[in-house]
Amino acid sequence: MAELNELILEQLLWIIGGLALLTVILLIVSIAQGAKLRKFKRKYEAMMAGSGVEDLESLLINLKIQMDSIEDEHKLQTNQLQTALQKLARIQGKVGVKRYNAYGERGSDLSFSIAMINESQDGMILTGLFNRDGSYVYAKPLKGGESTYTLSPEEKEAITLAQQAE
Repeated sequence: MAELNELILEQLLWIIGGLALLTVILLIVSIAQGAKLRKFKRKYEAMMAGSGVEDLESLLINLKIQMDSIEDEHKLQTNQLQTALQKLARIQGKVGVKRYNAYGERGSDLSFSIAMINESQDGMILTGLFNRDGSYVYAKPLKGGESTYTLSPEEKEAITLAQQAE
């Protein structure tokens, strides 16, 4: 034991010097960390200024609630847009008109065929035949650009004109 005490006494100066050096190093690290912490605190206070909340947790919760609300509104608008697009595709917005003289007698082109179709070529064709004795109007359904009823050449031309319409 005496030898151990003697060894410690011989190295005591080195041990105290090492501990002092370690203390100085730890003091420098502590000062550097304090400076970083003060810088972080200034940034945090600048970020929280004007937010109307006391802490970061409340701010994040408010932002999450707002984000959920925005996502819900986006889903609602997406559904409304899809519904509107589906309805728009069914609208018979393409129209083709063919005027002609149905009976070849004197007069002008007072007979007509009007094709009204949508993007799927579904719709109807309306034909009006005019002569001196009277006029007649016929309607024929269209599915895929075709009808279950026989179509006249003028009606087929009206369908072609409607298909070319933008």
